[in-house]
Amino acid sequence: MFYQLHELGRAWMKPWTLLADANAKAFAHDATWLSNLPGADQISATNELLYRIGKDYEKPAFGIHEVENNDNGRTYPVVQLDALVKPFCRLLRFKRYTDDFQHLEVMRAQPTVLVVAPLSGHHATLLRDTVRTLLRDHKVFVTDWVDARMVPTEAGEFSLDDYVAYIEEFIRHIGADELHVISVCQPTVPVLAAVSLMAARGEATPRSLVMMGGPIDTRQSPTAVNNLATEKPLSWFRQNVINPVPLNYPGHGRLVYPGFLQHMGFMAMNPERHLESHWDFYQDLIKGDLEDADAHRRFYDEYNAVLDMPADYYLDTIRVVFQEHLLPRGKWDVAGERVDPSKITGTALLTIEGELDDISGEGQTRAAHTLCTGVAKADRAHITVEGAGHYGIFSGRRWRNQVYPQVRDFIAAHAPPAAGAAAKTKTANKPAARKRTAKRSSRQGG
Repeated sequence: MFYQLHELGRAWMKPWTLLADANAKAFAHDATWLSNLPGADQISATNELLYRIGKDYEKPAFGIHEVENNDNGRTYPVVQLDALVKPFCRLLRFKRYTDDFQHLEVMRAQPTVLVVAPLSGHHATLLRDTVRTLLRDHKVFVTDWVDARMVPTEAGEFSLDDYVAYIEEFIRHIGADELHVISVCQPTVPVLAAVSLMAARGEATPRSLVMMGGPIDTRQSPTAVNNLATEKPLSWFRQNVINPVPLNYPGHGRLVYPGFLQHMGFMAMNPERHLESHWDFYQDLIKGDLEDADAHRRFYDEYNAVLDMPADYYLDTIRVVFQEHLLPRGKWDVAGERVDPSKITGTALLTIEGELDDISGEGQTRAAHTLCTGVAKADRAHITVEGAGHYGIFSGRRWRNQVYPQVRDFIAAHAPPAAGAAAKTKTANKPAARKRTAKRSSRQGG
């Protein structure tokens, strides 16, 4: 019922938000007489602020169309492709192209990375900076989780066990032998479970796992987010935050944790900071500081775009990860199989935490080392990023300048010998063979 009321309120507000948008543009544009009225700047700024507070925020695009190469400074085009499509997730491939045969061979020999994005309210595009930076030196795949309200009920339910199964399928689809998996925040838990189960069955596992700011063991330095999940019984969450999707969406009738409720929770964590940010935006518009105003728009276009999570998955996560701590206690069963990270032996492990992370506290991600006892000490490493909060370890200047170089070097240290060098030498004096290789390379890309 709450979701239905929210949709009614949203529909009622839409004409007013559109009017506010029109007013903001009319009073700001030099070509209109309204912009010459006294107080036009304040009127325009007030209307844009009202518009941005009341508007709908659709899923943003990744918008990654080119990447600059680290070696030669040249820019290469990037195309986003669907590598595998599942009801609740699309596995995306960001494929780089070049007509430079020598560099094409270099790109083909670079490590393959699977970035597992969080399914925790925001879209995978929150990792845009992560993906763009990784593309400099890697072949990159990303999990793009589907808004549950857009998934018809005929597709069935989606639980935490299903999430683990999806990760296993994606690893097999890409190929574990030369794969490196990077999990950011929430997926550190199901990724560790997926690789543990694959190792226990004797399957090939990725060459390395890079786990960033995730809740492996939330008993370590619990945060406000952790406390919120433990203060109420699971029945409270089921009764108070789970809603059926309204009729105006493809997934109508599906039980979900609505994105707008999660967004309210995000805002409630730091209300003063968000109020100050909106006030600064208003002031920037009046002063004509368009660069800072655009930065505000870009941030909140991403931050305010949220998705619905399947109810089973959300409730499973609350119970398994935050309330019962089944993974660190060694008591988690996925589809009848016990998750035992000690079974992982051939996969290197890097954990990364932010010193000031207020979502996954210090020690929560590092706990993976305690569990992965089968990984040799020489293949394990940990980074604590000084001065970084949760987002700073995978986005922004700290990520690009401090964290990424260490992630890149860790992956390179645990990658197989470059396969491209031998092939390049082998075909150097065989024009026909080189032509065939180049044609195949252009299809497979980098």
